[in-house]
Amino acid sequence: MRFGRFFLVLLASVLWFSAASAEDALPPEAGIEATITAQIDAFLEDDFAEAFSHASPNIQGMFGSSDRFGQMVRNGYPMVWRPGDVQYLELRDVSGALWQKVMIRDRQGKVHVLDYQMIQTSEGWKINGVQILAEPGVSA
Repeated sequence: MRFGRFFLVLLASVLWFSAASAEDALPPEAGIEATITAQIDAFLEDDFAEAFSHASPNIQGMFGSSDRFGQMVRNGYPMVWRPGDVQYLELRDVSGALWQKVMIRDRQGKVHVLDYQMIQTSEGWKINGVQILAEPGVSA
């Protein structure tokens, strides 16, 4: 009988932990998608000042200028600088932070999945960071 009670407590703990740490999927947010699209469109025009304007104050402070920001994107995120196709996937709340998953197919046809952390400011939605996720079909 003790084993049965232990098992139930263990199962309840696992279920609670899973629910507490799960990401909450949210409905699409047009403003978030519009912000990311506007930044990508600015990159396509090599308008780094406009692209920089869609970055959060924190990101702007880290790079200090649109030129440095543009150089970082060209070197570190070439698929964002020159995408072939952009598709918005799920928007998630992860521990209180909003993350928009985006699939970008580069001009060579390679698929990249990126996560954009978004924050809402008095000037609207801003991009607070981007991370490249593992390639589809590849596990870490």
